[in-house]
Amino acid sequence: MPDVLILSRCQFALTIMFHYLFPPLTIGLGALMVIMEGLFLKTRDPLYEKMARFWTGLFAVSFALGAVTGVVMEFQFGTNWASYSRFVGDVFGPPLAAEGIFAFFLESTFLGILVFGWDRVSARTHFLSTVMVFLGSMLSAVWIIVANSWQQTPAGFRVVGEGISRRAEIVDFWAMVFNPSSVIRLTHTLIGAFVMGSFFVLSVSAWYLLRKRHREFALRSLRPAIWLGLIASLLAPFTGDIHGREVAKYQPAKLAAFEAHYKSDAGPSPMWVFGWPDDKNETMKMGVSVPGGLSFLVHHDFKTPVPGLDQFPRQDRPPVAASYFFFRLMVGLGFAQLFLLILVGFCDWRGALERFPWLLRAMVVSVVGPFIANEAGWIAAEVGRQPWTVYGLLRTSDSLSKSVAAGQVLGSIIGFGLVYLFLFIVWVYVLGDKIRRGPDTSGMES
Repeated sequence: MPDVLILSRCQFALTIMFHYLFPPLTIGLGALMVIMEGLFLKTRDPLYEKMARFWTGLFAVSFALGAVTGVVMEFQFGTNWASYSRFVGDVFGPPLAAEGIFAFFLESTFLGILVFGWDRVSARTHFLSTVMVFLGSMLSAVWIIVANSWQQTPAGFRVVGEGISRRAEIVDFWAMVFNPSSVIRLTHTLIGAFVMGSFFVLSVSAWYLLRKRHREFALRSLRPAIWLGLIASLLAPFTGDIHGREVAKYQPAKLAAFEAHYKSDAGPSPMWVFGWPDDKNETMKMGVSVPGGLSFLVHHDFKTPVPGLDQFPRQDRPPVAASYFFFRLMVGLGFAQLFLLILVGFCDWRGALERFPWLLRAMVVSVVGPFIANEAGWIAAEVGRQPWTVYGLLRTSDSLSKSVAAGQVLGSIIGFGLVYLFLFIVWVYVLGDKIRRGPDTSGMES
């Protein structure tokens, strides 16, 4: 049986990866709902209202699953990661409390009006509730990412106590909030959420066009999704570049793992386009590189060398293969999504989208891409932080609870896995049922 550390890490990965299916989707969908309902207020075109109602129904289902699955992670801090919780508790307490007070309560207050208030409040009041729920989801992301970013680039704290009583303590709240990676990580994460929401709308709309149902509804829904997705996808490489240089400055071992950069160079550092990292021999098998490419990405010149993994003790190096492949999976999917959005936007602009059933089919399945890209980005960021839970301060091996047995953790993984499988099936079934029934466009279109 694997040891309790590996099992506890697998358990946390399972729960957070399942939970992370939902927040980016609801943030992205929320942005599009605001746009659609705003267009209804501006034009009073009833089709925009029908669009907002339909996508709100799908939003509500996903929001409910996100809220339920998020609670589980917090319990694990106490059950599996007590030493970690003791060390970070004073730092994590304020942002997690702020997330509950300023974000979750805001969402909860207006969610009822959003879902059930269509015929009970004025159009402007309902639009306000849509905006507030969207802002609440954004605020939730802000505080969670602040807490997570502090683990990556700690700031505004001091360490007090020794031994089992050792813990981090805030000395500058705003320095903690605006730690070196929080703003760029938040920006990049929200961009990923907007892409995910856009592709979800694209996928469902393309399915209707393939089935020759709700044609006008589908085409109208497509357009704001194309624009939001295209803007976000164009911004993603720029925020990714800024984030990469931040990683190079504050977490150089992580960057070296992302690029499988084993050996430091006296001159320009190459960037591997593809290849297979060989940890044993510390080299890249079947690799193709761009000379000076890594130097250019990090320093914006082709001459300055970038530190390799050989500059760090072996016990401080992240797992290279997982960091390398998941990072490239995220980047590759991001560029593929951008290409597809450009193609779809061009065809829609020319009024030719329905002439290409193969493109519509590609749009239907394309929704899987942003889900995988968001998960891959999270995995790369978290695996690349290893062997630290708090970078440079607290090792993962020292973060574990002392009284948890491997068998207990394995049992919980099996239990969570079965429950999450059931919840996933229910989520897909309910979404599928709502999509099959389609929007209420009676009297407007076939």
